[in-house]
Amino acid sequence: MSDPLAEVVGLLRPGVRMTKVVAGAGRWGVRRAETGQPSYCIVLDGRCRLAIEGSPELLLESGDFVLIPATWNFAMSSLQAPPAHAFDTPPVAQGPGEFRLGAQDGPPEVRFIIGHCVFGSPDASLLVSLLPRFIHVRGEPRLALLAQLVGDESRARRPAREVVMARLLEVLLIEALRSTSTTAPEPGLVRALADTRLAQALRQLHAAPARAWTMAELAQEAALSRSAFFERFSRAVGKAPMEYLLAWRMGLASDLLRRGGGSIAEVAQQVGYSSASTFSVAFARHVGVPPARYARAAASYH
Repeated sequence: MSDPLAEVVGLLRPGVRMTKVVAGAGRWGVRRAETGQPSYCIVLDGRCRLAIEGSPELLLESGDFVLIPATWNFAMSSLQAPPAHAFDTPPVAQGPGEFRLGAQDGPPEVRFIIGHCVFGSPDASLLVSLLPRFIHVRGEPRLALLAQLVGDESRARRPAREVVMARLLEVLLIEALRSTSTTAPEPGLVRALADTRLAQALRQLHAAPARAWTMAELAQEAALSRSAFFERFSRAVGKAPMEYLLAWRMGLASDLLRRGGGSIAEVAQQVGYSSASTFSVAFARHVGVPPARYARAAASYH
């Protein structure tokens, strides 16, 4: 049976760019501008506030995990509202990979791991669009352990460090995304997979992306009427069913072209297009460049 979540994360090719342990005390605040890169945070001890642009403020507690697949503008701060200038005060380094915010003396009131990742896929934006804007998980000890392992590995200088970190992060992302204790899930693939009927249709779609799917066939897989399926899928995923299918096909096609997985006509056939010309038009519209040029650029990059 196809595993849509693992397939999307696998194509994203996640890696670790930076991870650090941050402690805070007193009134403190830190703000980050939108970067388009994934970020995650796990609270080790204490509590703090997280404000993501366009979403209600979150109160984070010990053990909470937050994943932002494409970082939006966000701010973290002490429970007691900090003065405006606190957000312009950089954290103070206290050791390798460790920083302090707010009052520098006394025991910290909160400690958290924050990490910035990178997705190796040059078309990560196509795949990130299938994920929620952010995901907030509470009470999952496995996530705390995985995040700690990522942090430890990032500060060590062991052989094969980058390979180990990439594998750990891939597991961390999947574990976070599949968690059943997600609070108020945002629209995206994760939310749809939690719906048993939509999950069935998604698994079939991922198992046979080249099939000439119709709305009626997908609705039948979900045991729903066409109208009910369209509405339920669009609300859960944030995309219409055929829009999702197109995004997934283009993600697969990009990966095949990068890896030299066949001629343009062969790639077209593998992702459900009967002719190379039809595929080329769809690919250029969705990705921004024709597939032949995309493949040449990928080959020169490697």
